[in-house]
Amino acid sequence: MQRSKLLPLIVACALFMENTDSTVIATSLPVIAKSLGEDPIALKLALTSYLVSLAVFIPISGWMADRFGARTIFRSALCVFMLGSLLCAVSNSLGAFVGARFIQGMGGAMMVPVGRLVILRSVSKSEIVGALAYLTIPALVGPVVGPPLGGFITTYFDWRWIFLINIPIGLVGLVLASLFFEDVREEDVPPLDIRGFLLSSFGFASLMLGLNTGGRHLVPEAVSYACVLGGAAALAAYWFHAQRVPYPVLNLSLFRIPTFRTGVIGGSVFRTGIGAIPFLLPLMLQLGFGLDALQSGLITFVSAAGALIMKTLAKSILTRFGFRRVLTVNAVIGAAFLAASGLFTPTTPHAIILSVLLVGGCFRSLQFTGINALSYADVSNREMSSATSLSGVAQQLSLSIGVTIGAFALESAHVLHGGTTLAAGDFWPAFLIVGLISASSVFWMMQLAPDAGAEVSGHVPVSARKVTAEAIAEQKPLD
Repeated sequence: MQRSKLLPLIVACALFMENTDSTVIATSLPVIAKSLGEDPIALKLALTSYLVSLAVFIPISGWMADRFGARTIFRSALCVFMLGSLLCAVSNSLGAFVGARFIQGMGGAMMVPVGRLVILRSVSKSEIVGALAYLTIPALVGPVVGPPLGGFITTYFDWRWIFLINIPIGLVGLVLASLFFEDVREEDVPPLDIRGFLLSSFGFASLMLGLNTGGRHLVPEAVSYACVLGGAAALAAYWFHAQRVPYPVLNLSLFRIPTFRTGVIGGSVFRTGIGAIPFLLPLMLQLGFGLDALQSGLITFVSAAGALIMKTLAKSILTRFGFRRVLTVNAVIGAAFLAASGLFTPTTPHAIILSVLLVGGCFRSLQFTGINALSYADVSNREMSSATSLSGVAQQLSLSIGVTIGAFALESAHVLHGGTTLAAGDFWPAFLIVGLISASSVFWMMQLAPDAGAEVSGHVPVSARKVTAEAIAEQKPLD
């Protein structure tokens, strides 16, 4: 198998393990809570602790890969994730379980950004789109596979197997990484920005903790608000700090690169709306339409099939039309299919639901592939580790915000409708709002130059083709 395909598939295994694990646990919380003798609401702290751990350790993942070698850190991250999984499986108390999830998050924070860094440093610019197309699949498959898998395991086996199945997957990843990963590293690594690390860690951790506990009664509302404000203040302090140090832990100067700025910021806006899907869609199918977890999971899984289909077409589409046209038009189409999910009713034929989710999965996959490739199109190898860290933090934050906005919109609609329990009619406002948020990313995509990322996409704008044709006709060399 070609290296440009093999490496992404190895990293994709780690990404699939991480994403599936994160969504599986949500379905299984009631059973786990009963086993540990805890209230299910209290057990949601396990979800929050994982997100906090990601936010804390992603910023230094790139520095550690540069300092100790990407292969070394990737394999270490797999080991830490497996250790956290094993500790989750043997936990007998809430404190132990939350701590184990935090350890899992430490591994997850290093696994994916460092794996992506290995890919970006190991393939040519022209192969980036194809390589990242393989990497986007588990990001789309994991959230839809997780709920039915969690329901199946907890119904027919023991919930502890949710975490034990990570062990063989991780061992396979260790072997493959040892065989095929190069231990790429930088020769001259600057010292770690400890003050910046502390500010960014506290800022992102507090902000995500506040966002993920707000309105869910995990902690008093005042604590959630304080976390959000304190996190925002720490991040503002980090911004000023980053202007005054030569090697900040998160290099904000990368936003001066137009393609990186659009890919990360515009991509985060699009991803915010999409991030609400794993939260809203299963709830609508189960609470609104009366399906069980396995039935709803089998319906939502079809969007993953759409992602698989688009994997083979993304490179050709980007080569034909270029980043600017594809990401601008596709942002609107993908957002429209997201909002269309709010039009489903309990009487909507499953064939229509499946069709909408299938086609929507295609367009979302194309957008993610394009955004990821565009972000690194003009980033040098020297800056690649900083770029992957900054992009990884932005992704986690946008997904967290997406769930928060979706939950707030759903709760608001429910209160306005005055029902005692969630009903099918409560969901369409939430889908409309998150769809509009994703669609607003088009304003960022429109700012791209017609030839943005041409080296990566292989697209030659019409104006450039005309100049080339005229030069050939006149037999003049191009400047």
